[in-house]
Amino acid sequence: MSELRFVRMGFGADAVEYQEAWDEQRRVHAARFADETPDTVLLLEHPPVYTAGRRTADDERPLDGTPVIDVDRGGKITWHGPGQLVGYPIQKLPRPVDVVAHVRRLEEALIRVCAEFGLETSRVEGRSGVWVLGDPVEQRPALGGLSLDFDPRLHDEEFDPRLDGPEYAPSNAGQRREDRKIAAIGIRVAKGVTMHGFALNVNPDNKWFDRIIPCGIRDAGVASLAAELGRDVTIEEVLPVVERHLKDVLEHADLKPREIEKTSA
Repeated sequence: MSELRFVRMGFGADAVEYQEAWDEQRRVHAARFADETPDTVLLLEHPPVYTAGRRTADDERPLDGTPVIDVDRGGKITWHGPGQLVGYPIQKLPRPVDVVAHVRRLEEALIRVCAEFGLETSRVEGRSGVWVLGDPVEQRPALGGLSLDFDPRLHDEEFDPRLDGPEYAPSNAGQRREDRKIAAIGIRVAKGVTMHGFALNVNPDNKWFDRIIPCGIRDAGVASLAAELGRDVTIEEVLPVVERHLKDVLEHADLKPREIEKTSA
């Protein structure tokens, strides 16, 4: 892979509106497809915004009608905002593109970032992103004074944590000792070039996630570096570490086209 170029678009008071970043992604994407620019990672913070990938269901959106921007990435609904480091890697990959391998590389870089800050994270089978693993079910505290045998999420596929009090809120998953996502990943590949990317929760107000069903997952929650480490962690502190690990993982990746199984006629 060619050398990565990092562009720090804006943070804090200079946070970048989602539409502006999306327009810049498309501009860089076209330039990368035409080989007019190298592989590029846009790094930034957004003002508070909900975005919905193509698979988002109507019942996963905010109940109060809060506006949501529908986008062309994979995945479902999520939130972006202050305290969250967002990265959009725009890379040309060999065709046919191995999308899963690209996602795994982003996960690996972010797992290394968390490890450098002293937090052990992992992948979860069947769920993209980077996770803080919870305790075994039998060791978790009871919810609302009820035993886990009566946890409605175990029996009701349509259970909605937004309607059942703070004990079920995604932002409180750490108190419940459940699996919780610290970095979300949603991408799109067009013409062999990637778009969209990852969002790493550094020190956001995770209560923003309580108004939606984050990534469409009802039985887990969200985490942040600051909350898990029990200390203040800033975007400024995390930014160079993210750049270093992305550079190491992405530049040294052995890129291969996706293997296509041939079937005999």
